[in-house]
Amino acid sequence: MMHESWDRHPWQMIQLETPMQMRCYCVTHHGQPLELMERDIPQPQGTEVLVRVKAAGLCHSDLHIWEGYYDLGGGKKLVLADRGIKLPLTPSHEICGTVVASGPDAGPVPTDVDFVVHPWIGCGECAACRHGEENICLKPQSLGVMRDGGFADYVIVPHPRYLVELGGLDPVKAAPLACAGVTTYSAIRKFGDRIHEAPVVVIGAGGLGMMAIEVLKALGARGAIVVDVDAAKRDAALQAGALAVIDARAPDAAKQILQATGGGARAVLDLVGATPTVRLALDSCARGGHIVIVGLMGGDITLSLPVIPMKPLKIEGSYVGTLPELRELVALMRDGKIRPAPVSSRPLGEINDALQALAQGKVIGRTVLIP
Repeated sequence: MMHESWDRHPWQMIQLETPMQMRCYCVTHHGQPLELMERDIPQPQGTEVLVRVKAAGLCHSDLHIWEGYYDLGGGKKLVLADRGIKLPLTPSHEICGTVVASGPDAGPVPTDVDFVVHPWIGCGECAACRHGEENICLKPQSLGVMRDGGFADYVIVPHPRYLVELGGLDPVKAAPLACAGVTTYSAIRKFGDRIHEAPVVVIGAGGLGMMAIEVLKALGARGAIVVDVDAAKRDAALQAGALAVIDARAPDAAKQILQATGGGARAVLDLVGATPTVRLALDSCARGGHIVIVGLMGGDITLSLPVIPMKPLKIEGSYVGTLPELRELVALMRDGKIRPAPVSSRPLGEINDALQALAQGKVIGRTVLIP
């Protein structure tokens, strides 16, 4: 399915005539610095398109890929190799760029515009994919996770329908839309009309938290009460328009949330997904509260089952977002209804320094690498 706005562009297809080399930074051993590798620029086949990367965002999911596991709590780990993730792998699923070549079955593809790439690609055959939810495919082919991603000069995209035209947006500022943006947008939509009834409690004031504030504004919500352990990030959230901020480590954090929400939160968006943040969400919910967990920091909880029906609570997970949701989000930013989240850019060659800064919690907003 082609993007309707492409009709106004001239069409052309460029073929790479001679083998050329490209740089890519790969995870070759978990926990070790990403390795610079030189590879031939791939030739697109079938419906594939070759995208020259202009900007590639760094995400907490890239940290998990680098580490090689997810923390399941209780000393248990979900090893990424068990999910079919093989090394070497080029990370980054937040990709903006331009098409420079296309396969013979890709159809006409514009080569003079910038796109953000929808990286959450599925098999196209399972029930989830047939329902338009490739992001939760049973056999995912996500860029930067299962297939090579954007920390490179070029990346192969399986089909041009995964390209969303930026319409003049800055690729560096737009790259986080592919994950931080669409993840928060999809999660917030799960609350439905609740966002118009009372403020949403947002746990985590990193890149996703900043984006959540913007999405809530764009959707006409009552606003956000932001919870974080980092004072600088809480200040950034206030400057971005949060109604109030709360220190997650305060002994009375739950009590503060109850007071700020007038008796308990109707909607809690947990962008951290760790044992203490989920406990805080449960402790600060009103009766009938809805918790959406996005973060993957890990851990486990013990929950008294009668509480769920007696309170009653709705606890839901949300994993990134769909292609239509990314299109909607990009349109909101093109129309000026969403401001870009705070972004700092660095040359691609500084990827290992950027990865360490993210691991140490030193990043406010998002980091985007530029080849």
